Amino acid sequence: MTERKLGWQARMARGACAALLALGAAGAHADQFGIQLAPGVADYGVKKLDLGLVWDPGLQWWHFAGFHFTLVGEGHVAYWDLTEKGASHPNIWEFGVTPVFRIIKDSGWVRPYFEAGVGVRLLSHVRLTGDRTLSSAFQFADMVGVGAQFGEHQNYQAGFRFQHISNADIKTPNPGLNFSEIYFQYNF
Repeated sequence: MTERKLGWQARMARGACAALLALGAAGAHADQFGIQLAPGVADYGVKKLDLGLVWDPGLQWWHFAGFHFTLVGEGHVAYWDLTEKGASHPNIWEFGVTPVFRIIKDSGWVRPYFEAGVGVRLLSHVRLTGDRTLSSAFQFADMVGVGAQFGEHQNYQAGFRFQHISNADIKTPNPGLNFSEIYFQYNF
């Protein structure tokens, strides 16, 4: 049964990656989409590689002191590699969406920003080790970060995020995980 389960998860991950790439290609004409790659690390020897599709609808409000607020939507597929000895599932998949609010500079070749968001995630496995579990596949993912959008056509972004994943005590125990991530993004 484990082999069938792994096969199903691998097919699901490949399908999600293909969908993200197809949506990114379709959105290339709209000038509103981006592809994001984010490596990260967390407690207990968890390493993460996150692939994201970002949608920027071009919303702007409350202009002040050369900055404004904006909202972008992000869809994520991430792979966790657990390096801690005794890992129950050394390979975990994470799927989710996050609305991200930003305060970004209005103009310039480099436009710094601050960002924050709260999204939802679905995990392929909840048990990290024999004595550590996240208890539920459904998780919340809140994050804060800083970054910059840059380039002649603002096609590039890079930033740092602190992300906390937990189930908000829907089910206990709820130890959560804290990720530190850097990310790189190309906007179409």
